[in-house]
Amino acid sequence: MSAPYRIAVNAEWTSKCNALCPMCTRDAIQHPQLMRSDTWSSVLRRLDPAEVFRVVIAGYGEATTHPRFFEFIDAMRGHPVRFDMVSNGHLLSPDKLAHLDGVVELLIVSFSSVDPQVYRRVHVNLDQRRVMQNLRSAQAILKHTRLAISLTPMPECLPSLPDTIGWLQEQGITTLTMSPTLYNRGGNMTEHELASEKLRALIERHGLRSQEIDFVPGVAQLVSQWRRNRFKCVPRNVDLFISSSGDYLYCYNDVAHRHAIGHVETDSIHDTLRRREGMATIPSLCDQCNMRDRYRAGELAKAGIGYLRSKWRPADRGSGSG
Repeated sequence: MSAPYRIAVNAEWTSKCNALCPMCTRDAIQHPQLMRSDTWSSVLRRLDPAEVFRVVIAGYGEATTHPRFFEFIDAMRGHPVRFDMVSNGHLLSPDKLAHLDGVVELLIVSFSSVDPQVYRRVHVNLDQRRVMQNLRSAQAILKHTRLAISLTPMPECLPSLPDTIGWLQEQGITTLTMSPTLYNRGGNMTEHELASEKLRALIERHGLRSQEIDFVPGVAQLVSQWRRNRFKCVPRNVDLFISSSGDYLYCYNDVAHRHAIGHVETDSIHDTLRRREGMATIPSLCDQCNMRDRYRAGELAKAGIGYLRSKWRPADRGSGSG
């Protein structure tokens, strides 16, 4: 029996990171760890293209810091599910870029600003010049993997946004994305709230791709998901987080990794999703989260329209990450 709709999986190779970015409340993670090789093998066995349309290697750590990076990439070769990867770009050396080329479909690098002072405040502990050089290298080396930039939607990044976009385009990097929501991550970022309408207007003005459609395999499946889940929390229902320990988490906004609802060694994705659908909301995660009521009828329609526009848009700045 086929799944009524397909989901995205967020796979965390490590909950350790080489950055200390203020928008990522990683201090909530009490026991950062690396995913073991046998756990990654179990994850790969669980991924069925009938259930999963996309796997994003991300989580709350930096995948390129994993000591078994090359081994983990090799394990993905030939797998029928699509793999994407998110990175801060600091350790994207030429050998890593060459190794992931063609295995990862889309490499998404988080980049805040060409303004050095802004970059230092937002991407704390990273070397901006090194990251910018790695982006140039990626543009030259990658032949089969597409390169995309995730532009940070924090208020201090917006004044330099036109200059940042201009520099990226000068390098030939044209797949530029931004989220219309600065995630509150279960109530941990109330001081950084920014109206989605303002961000949407910036996304439209600069011809960026809205990240809200990146976890949507299609309008029909989005509608099916909406109808079949009693909790109308689209972000929770279309994404399944697999932590570096191999735990399935209730929600990807569970930064502290406290709410496991299964494990890859013992539970299938299908059974885990059914278990989650029968669970109540978790007040410590859900009550202050700005994603819980993010997509009501009007927002859902906007997301659907954005998805369709992305399919009709010419293959330049709007191409890439869905």
